[in-house]
Amino acid sequence: MSRFIRSGIAFILGLAFLVTAAPSQAATAKAETGTAAVRVLRYDASRAAEFRSVVDQAAQVWNSRVTNVRLVAGTPADFVVLADNGWPRAQPTSLGRGTIWMGRQATSQGYFPLRIATHEIGHILGLPDRRTGLCTDLMSGSSAPVSCTNANPSTAERASVQRNFAGSTPSITFGELYVDVPQLAAS
Repeated sequence: MSRFIRSGIAFILGLAFLVTAAPSQAATAKAETGTAAVRVLRYDASRAAEFRSVVDQAAQVWNSRVTNVRLVAGTPADFVVLADNGWPRAQPTSLGRGTIWMGRQATSQGYFPLRIATHEIGHILGLPDRRTGLCTDLMSGSSAPVSCTNANPSTAERASVQRNFAGSTPSITFGELYVDVPQLAAS
C-alpha cells in the first residue's frame, strides 16, 4: 500500500474518532450546568401591527418562566405573528414553529392583548387549549372572564413546555388551527 493511501486512511480514521468521541456543545453545556440545552426560537412580529410590542412582552413572559427555550425577535423566523380582524388563533406546524394571528375581534370585546399573545405563543410551544374557565390557567383562553388579565403560564403549563423542549411528545396536534372563540353560554 502506498504511503499516500496509508496517510489518507489514517486521516479518515482520526476524523471518525474525533467526531464520535467529541461531545457536542449542547451535551457539554448540559453536563456543565446540569440542565438541558436552551433551544432558541426566532419570531417575526413585523406584521403584527399594533400588537408588535405586546408580542415582544409575551416572549419575555415565556423567557422569564421557562429555561430550556428562549424566544428572540429575528429572521429567519421559526414562527410569525400577524394582525387581522378575526379571532386570535395559532397554527403550530411543529414544536416551536407556526403562525399566530392576533385577532382584533377579541381585543375589541375587551380581552387583554398580552394574555392573548402569551396564550397563542403557548400553542407554538406545544400547549393545547384547556377550557377550564380559570384566569390562573393561561391556556384556558377565552373561557376565562373578559376581565382576566393574567398573562402568566401556570406551574403545570410551564412544566409542560419544559418537558416538550426536553424531548417529550407535546399534547397538541401540529397543523391544526387553534381558534380561541368564546363558548356561548347555554340557554
